[in-house]
Amino acid sequence: MLKRKSLMRSAAIAGIALVAGLAVGDGAMAANEKLKIGVLGVMSGPAASWGLVNRYCAEARANMINEAGGFEIGGKKYDIEIVSIDDRNDPKLAVSGAERLVYEDGIRYIIGPNIDTTAAAIVPVIEKGGAMNIPYAFSKDLYSPPRSHSILGMIASYQAGPVIYKYLQEKEGVKSVAFVARNESDSLNQREEGVAAAEALGLDVLASKDTYEAGTTDFFPVMSRLVGLKPDLIVLSGVAPSDAPLMLKTARELGFQGLMSTETAQDAKILSEVAGDAANGFISVGGASTPEIRSEFMETFSKRYEEVAGEWNDEAGTKVYALEILLNTIKTAGPEAIEDVSKFKAQMDAFKMTNPFLKDGRDLHFVGAGFFDQKRQISVPMVVNVFKDGEFETLFVGSVD
Repeated sequence: MLKRKSLMRSAAIAGIALVAGLAVGDGAMAANEKLKIGVLGVMSGPAASWGLVNRYCAEARANMINEAGGFEIGGKKYDIEIVSIDDRNDPKLAVSGAERLVYEDGIRYIIGPNIDTTAAAIVPVIEKGGAMNIPYAFSKDLYSPPRSHSILGMIASYQAGPVIYKYLQEKEGVKSVAFVARNESDSLNQREEGVAAAEALGLDVLASKDTYEAGTTDFFPVMSRLVGLKPDLIVLSGVAPSDAPLMLKTARELGFQGLMSTETAQDAKILSEVAGDAANGFISVGGASTPEIRSEFMETFSKRYEEVAGEWNDEAGTKVYALEILLNTIKTAGPEAIEDVSKFKAQMDAFKMTNPFLKDGRDLHFVGAGFFDQKRQISVPMVVNVFKDGEFETLFVGSVD
């Protein structure tokens, strides 16, 4: 009996030793190292959905990668850890957030921020700290020499605007346009680019100086003047998702029957809840994923996004591209690129992969040389939507190329 117990104990000890050996001996069952990716953007206040979509996209895709065993770089697997910071659309908070990500967390790749002012504010931190970031801001200075550390993550207003205006000019007979913007640099820059594009197309620009202040809830004064000009099209330059439905509702209550559009992404749920039928016909740049062009992989991602965020947001179709192209460019550049972004930048001109989110097999690569004199933009599809009865419908699909 004693002998039997001794044998059983010896077998148990041997089993434990075997498991321990597998766990630490040759590394076969050792935990993956972590590769941290930062998300810095506005996650509270009127424009919160912009930054939250960045965060939820990164978290959902990271969950998929980690559950599949990690992301391989140089023959080694890494679990992806997303570190998110809310900058509240405040340049000072953006700077402190970037400093924390770069200097405290040692992160070299950051998704965000979401507007020109916050994106411009962190440039010194990004450059000095040897990091790269993917802003959703449109200022050309961020992506043009001598700057080289930022990559535009979406379609810019000056890229989508001319395409939208020309489409409406040809398809809807638009001849006149009025612009209105929030009194901040991001929206004002978008308005200037839009005005220039409209004039180049020969449209009659009836208003190009009208503004409103951040936090405005009564849009009757500014919209009354625009509606009174009787334009065929009113452009809400750089409008935040929380402001758009209020402006649309006000314009319709004032009797405006014309078209309204913007070059910024919007939230269908907010439009439906606040503006209702008044939002019907509103044209905006959408997420880079429509039912017609989605791959099965994109369908899988959208379900994982809903698990993280609680519901799908059309803008996620654009912002899912950030983490994907960052990781795959690092993989192409090799393990050194995890810490040395110069290795990453050296791959950007030639990098390409099959776009996993589209079913037509087109390439995912870097573009933008025609706008920035260097490739500092992700080749996301240009999807333009029209809002109808609570949902976005695809108006047309184009590309920066």
